[in-house]
Amino acid sequence: MFARRKRDEAEGGGTAAGGAAAEAQASVASGEVRRIHVRFVGQVQGVGFRWTSQRVAFDLGLTGWVRNEPDGSVSMELQGPDEAVATFFTRLLESYRRFPISYTIDAKEDIPSVPDETEFSVRF
Repeated sequence: MFARRKRDEAEGGGTAAGGAAAEAQASVASGEVRRIHVRFVGQVQGVGFRWTSQRVAFDLGLTGWVRNEPDGSVSMELQGPDEAVATFFTRLLESYRRFPISYTIDAKEDIPSVPDETEFSVRF
């Protein structure tokens, strides 16, 4: 599904999510960018957390990265328009509605943006 959305967008097709991504990209282009570093603890490894985060970020047109940490936590940097960054957390929760997991945001801080970043990646 993820690859199909990327292909549809490249071919000029679109979905509601693609429209949201385009709006987010336009807002980023206008300079209204926020970047945060987040540390999640709890049931965040072995449950598809990184891949779900990537899908949600893609749908919202956000950039950054996510990775598992040796201590069992997950670190993430998330960048985009303030409203899309805030929406990310709601959408992430909604993604696990049918398969509830227990996690907490242990730390969250604003950090400098990365001007030329173009995607959200899963790091290893």
